[in-house]
Amino acid sequence: LGSKVEELPGFEGPLPFELETGYIGLGERDDDMQVFYYFIKSENDPAKDPLLLWLTGGPGCSSFSGLAFQIGPLAFKTEKYDGNMPNLVLRPQSWTKVSSIIFVDLPLGTGFSYAKNLTANRSDWKLIHHTHQFLRKWLIDHPEFLLNDFYMGGDSYSGIAGPAIVQEISKGNEIGLQPPINLQVFYQFLYTTLKSKLILRYFQGYLLGNPITTKKEKNDQIPFAHGMGLISDELYECLSGISTYNILDRYCKADSTKKHEGPWTRSLTQNGDHDAIVPFMSTQAWIRALNYSIVEDWRPWHLENQIAGYTRRYSNQMTFATVKDSGHTAPEYKPDEGYAMFTRWIANKPL
Repeated sequence: LGSKVEELPGFEGPLPFELETGYIGLGERDDDMQVFYYFIKSENDPAKDPLLLWLTGGPGCSSFSGLAFQIGPLAFKTEKYDGNMPNLVLRPQSWTKVSSIIFVDLPLGTGFSYAKNLTANRSDWKLIHHTHQFLRKWLIDHPEFLLNDFYMGGDSYSGIAGPAIVQEISKGNEIGLQPPINLQVFYQFLYTTLKSKLILRYFQGYLLGNPITTKKEKNDQIPFAHGMGLISDELYECLSGISTYNILDRYCKADSTKKHEGPWTRSLTQNGDHDAIVPFMSTQAWIRALNYSIVEDWRPWHLENQIAGYTRRYSNQMTFATVKDSGHTAPEYKPDEGYAMFTRWIANKPL
């Protein structure tokens, strides 16, 4: 089991929430690979609230960044740095107000996680397997969370492995691996592929945040930057017809845009409208390529009687939404809107 942390440098007084940190051993011998995690219990009702596993992208960024800069209960106080210990303050939009969250340092070599054999670090498929193995071992050590609805989430590069992790969990449940994981919804990531649609039968819904659906979507950075006045007309014209993801790639028809057969799973796809890394226009182009009819047309969604962005629903149970004035990623740039979107989604409510 991990260790309970009651105080942190830079925060005045005892922590007003339950924080646990520790290692889970993986491999044939538990000391072959050590995966570090931060676990924060829900501040509402941990016995009933969902359990969320959070992976930060990179690859190679510690999940501490998700805790401190995006969705955790603590944030660094914004002030001029004077060389002393930075101060910590409470984040009012923490997702731990409605869920318990495991922030895990994966892949191996990330944050405080390590492996004795360095080759264990270097593979998306190993990340998938290690995440699945970590989660089942963590639940063995924390059996009180076995019946809680389980969600998976993360940001940026984590979307490359994310859909396959969900599939790995679901297949493990199907073949009777213990303990069973009460998988409900996949809060997905800022980088993803349309191939994830092949595994939707394994869970009830998912979210895509600022998603890259194919590597060629990087080309939309050019018209986005031109439209925002960040590059000149001359440079824009020079870049016409170039694949910016890899200028040596030849354009080809992507299998990922072919029509999907079978039932669709409820999904929410969101983009920050000021994200230049994954421009919202690329996500819109991907959705148009799916060729599904619109069931609820473009409308604003609100937070505290203010427009927080715009949304549209499609016949394949997909909801697309923009987050007004948000960059990459939404919970960091727009924490109130990110929190509202998360809480409405897990409650199965419309935006």
